[in-house]
Amino acid sequence: MMNFSLISVYGSLFMVLCGLWSFVSYHKHLLNSLLSLEFMMLGVFWLLSTQMSSVGGEIYFSLFFLTLAACEGALGLSLLVHVVRSHGNDRFSSLSLLEC
Repeated sequence: MMNFSLISVYGSLFMVLCGLWSFVSYHKHLLNSLLSLEFMMLGVFWLLSTQMSSVGGEIYFSLFFLTLAACEGALGLSLLVHVVRSHGNDRFSSLSLLEC
């Protein structure tokens, strides 16, 4: 029978790989890219928290990582709102560096 920590490590690695696959394959909209990045960060957080709990390390590092991930999500959402207000949609094909 498999150990719970081994299952959680495989699950978090599967989450990171699925997030990477969705980031590579669904890159036409900015919202899809941001959601796949957040999914990858959730998988990394799960891996980090299970490894820290099994080693007996401090939980403050994983809370710091979660805080940085939340800040990254808020920054991505504000960028999405700015792009939609200025360009009308979030498709990467309609964005141009010459309009900035």
